[in-house]
Amino acid sequence: MQRSILLALLLTLTGCLSSQPRNVTNVCDMFEDRRSWYEAAMRTEQRWNVPVSVSMAFIYKESAFESRARPPRTRLLWVIPWVRPSDAFGYPQALDSTWDDYRESTGNFIARRANFADAVDFIGWYNANSYRRNNIALHDARNLYLAYHEGNTGFDRRTYEGKQWLLDAAARVQNNADRYKAQLAQCRAHLEMSWFGRLLD
Repeated sequence: MQRSILLALLLTLTGCLSSQPRNVTNVCDMFEDRRSWYEAAMRTEQRWNVPVSVSMAFIYKESAFESRARPPRTRLLWVIPWVRPSDAFGYPQALDSTWDDYRESTGNFIARRANFADAVDFIGWYNANSYRRNNIALHDARNLYLAYHEGNTGFDRRTYEGKQWLLDAAARVQNNADRYKAQLAQCRAHLEMSWFGRLLD
């Protein structure tokens, strides 16, 4: 009986940890609920020099912070669910091939796209490559997102030109990054406090 109760509690906790945050438009609320996310995003910032606000804006755009997100299936004869347009998966919506490149490059062979810490590190790694290959500033969320979507070779060839839907999406990523940056400025000091300091705050 006790084992059954413990198992049920464990499954409930696991489900809560992988569920979407309540308020994805406020980075302070997300980090207050999930302190481990803040720590992972900060590690990414320290390792790859990509601002926390940029990484979080990417994840918001790609998956809305749903750990097992996939592209919606296409429809056969407008009704029957059919194949998905790509193998993108997880928080970063990374393709299988790009994820394999990341794991090989970083040596993190057990990394999973449904794990937030791995996903945010992947975004930092990819954007650091965009800076190195195309000299895109690491706070320039708009152009970083265009390179993320089109690939760095595609960005160099300006394949995003004429794709108004993509240009609009990249502008939204920049707007979200700016909003997250402003929010984070208001709560970073609190997030940096120890658990005891937060009790007294």
